[in-house]
Amino acid sequence: MFIMKVLGIDEAGKGPVLGDLVISGYLIDEKDEPKLKDLGVKDSKLISPSKREYLFEKVKKIAKGYEILEVSPKEIDEAVLSEEMNLNKLEAIKSAIIINKLKPDKAILDSPSVNTEAYKEYVKTFLKNKDVELVVENKADYKYLSVGAASILAKVTRDRGIEKLKKKYGNLGSGYPSDPTTKEFIKNNFEKCPEIFRKSWKTFQNLVKNKEQKGLGQF
Repeated sequence: MFIMKVLGIDEAGKGPVLGDLVISGYLIDEKDEPKLKDLGVKDSKLISPSKREYLFEKVKKIAKGYEILEVSPKEIDEAVLSEEMNLNKLEAIKSAIIINKLKPDKAILDSPSVNTEAYKEYVKTFLKNKDVELVVENKADYKYLSVGAASILAKVTRDRGIEKLKKKYGNLGSGYPSDPTTKEFIKNNFEKCPEIFRKSWKTFQNLVKNKEQKGLGQF
């Protein structure tokens, strides 16, 4: 009897000005999806951090496979500053890598672009198996359990990475450009640990520029 293997793909950490972008894929037999519902799986943004940590291990036990890719600030900057690439295209390529590795019958992607059809076609160009059924939607993490599970893997991995940075460098806030604590951290640390920052972000560039101008004024 044919049992469809369904792959959900989602990301965490796209907006912050520091740390990795995490893209994860979660593969499950379609018949096992009710088990995810029984566990209380849904989009990671709707689950408390402690519940996410609990589900992180639980969902992996039900999976047929999973893949977690951590994209460094350096690779993000290269994509954003490139004429041919952008952040959505980078995410599409990483998603295709996950699909090619886990070999699902059906892949469901939470699209970062409002133009879901164009995003879908771009992902397809990198697939080894062109017969994979691709479902590309906005807010897919709210609608599909496999994508919800992928979002939990991505979010927990991203949060753990930020906690490691906090232990090493101190309070860096949420990492989002609008966070005053994060802004202050950038101003005081952009030279000490440049590798953790996304230098292509306007927030980073403006804060560094202002700090350097103030320094010249003081001289």
